[in-house]
Amino acid sequence: MKRIYSAVSILLFLGFFVFFQSGIVEARKVIKLAHVCTEEDIFHIQSVKFKELVESATKGEVEIQIFPKGQLGGKETDLISMVHSGTIGLATITCGPITTFDPIFGILDMPFLFSSKDQAYKVLDGPIGKGFLASLEKIGIKGLAFGERGFRNVSNNLRPINTPKDMSGIKIRVMESPVYIDTFKALGANPIPMGWGEVYTALQQGTIDAQENPPWVLWAFKIYEVQKYYSLTGHSYAGNVMMMNKKLFDGFDEGTRQIILKAAKEAAVYERKVNNDGVADTLKKLTEKGMKINEVDSVPFQKACEAVYENAYKKNPGWKKAITEIQAVR
Repeated sequence: MKRIYSAVSILLFLGFFVFFQSGIVEARKVIKLAHVCTEEDIFHIQSVKFKELVESATKGEVEIQIFPKGQLGGKETDLISMVHSGTIGLATITCGPITTFDPIFGILDMPFLFSSKDQAYKVLDGPIGKGFLASLEKIGIKGLAFGERGFRNVSNNLRPINTPKDMSGIKIRVMESPVYIDTFKALGANPIPMGWGEVYTALQQGTIDAQENPPWVLWAFKIYEVQKYYSLTGHSYAGNVMMMNKKLFDGFDEGTRQIILKAAKEAAVYERKVNNDGVADTLKKLTEKGMKINEVDSVPFQKACEAVYENAYKKNPGWKKAITEIQAVR
């Protein structure tokens, strides 16, 4: 009887051990990737491409489950916290909210820092960009690659924006980034930091008058339904970071780590192309939906934003060297 009891105990223990081990393996194979955007947005397109590349290269050994539309967190800062803690494995995040966790990313938010997308790509894909991604490791996050949101423009319900004076008194939603707040204060607006999930309703109810984003966002989130004017200010270029919990990343073998890195970079390049190829068509569709779109002379806006640089250098003396290096890439 004792022998039977012992045999059963051993079998139960072995079964528990196999189940426990299988749970660990399965947890590492299936990775949650979250973002706050709709399935029509370029962040989702980038995420889907990443999923396809990883699953193909690993022959299904690694599965990426995508959770769009803020299903796991309506604010990008929430998703960053979840990647940091390991609650989720991956997220695609606009650079601006990252400043809450790593202030050095505020450099990339500086107004009129980039004069073209080519310059932005050279910076973000080169040694400077690698330095920014590496900086995330100190908070337990592995920066895989830079994708993009694009050059940001102002939409509002009051009037076309042609000069900085037209920004006076406008209540505008901005990302949770000190640099964006300083930028719109310098332009005379009233910046209101707000998670993206709240923006449509806030515009609809008149809590805010304006928001600022590239064309694709206005189309994907139907911002044209609650905004009348879209002024092509191009005041900043926003990248995104596909990020991963560092412990999760480090837990994979070298071959899988390289697959993940390669897939993230290829997905980012793919997303940029889709975004760039669609700008003209997106602006046309916004016009057809009734938005009034106007070109803007950026020079007066750049002059108004000089104070943003002065304030930034006072608060963060080390930023000047990095910004000078970025500007030199032009």
